[in-house]
Amino acid sequence: MKTVIVNASPRKIWSSAQILKSALKGAQEAGAETEYVDLYDLAYSGCRSCLACKRHGIANPCRCYWKDGLSPILERVCEADRLIAASPVYFGEPTAGFRAFLERLAFPALSYDNYLTSQYTGSLDIAVFLTMNVNREFYDRNYAEKMADYFMPFRFLNGKLDLYPVCDTLQVNDYSKYDMRVFDGGHKKELYEKEFPAVLDLAYRVGKGE
Repeated sequence: MKTVIVNASPRKIWSSAQILKSALKGAQEAGAETEYVDLYDLAYSGCRSCLACKRHGIANPCRCYWKDGLSPILERVCEADRLIAASPVYFGEPTAGFRAFLERLAFPALSYDNYLTSQYTGSLDIAVFLTMNVNREFYDRNYAEKMADYFMPFRFLNGKLDLYPVCDTLQVNDYSKYDMRVFDGGHKKELYEKEFPAVLDLAYRVGKGE
């Protein structure tokens, strides 16, 4: 079992990273071969529309042929059994870094012969944790359906997809140091101390494959 863990947050020690480190621990304790990647350490872009993955007769159509910092990561993800990722939500969507990753991973798998079938011969199970400021009620009402559509391209990787919203997260330790009056820092801190340990436990169990 190989599990690739991808942090799509520019922050390496905050909520998304903490969640993924817990998932990493679970995967390692389950005996999986693991790799942890911080996307914002890499120099890469989204799909360049070179269409090399759609050329007739190529040996491996389910491969991104553009060469940059993301290329070797994509190849190792395609060889894995599981992908566990996390991203904060900015303006109602995952980060730009995550979008570029999604495009480069899923587009080669999409068949341009019919728009329906996959050229990927493996099966990649995917779990995505989404950290955000809005509460769960807002997420269910405004984001849930949108996120299901957003991650639809991952279905071409032939595995199951699980989305885990992590709502009303803590952004900073001391809100008094920032112009962020729309947020109640005390409320955020209380929720973090009360609810975030359960999120970390969930991530650990997801990593472990439970």
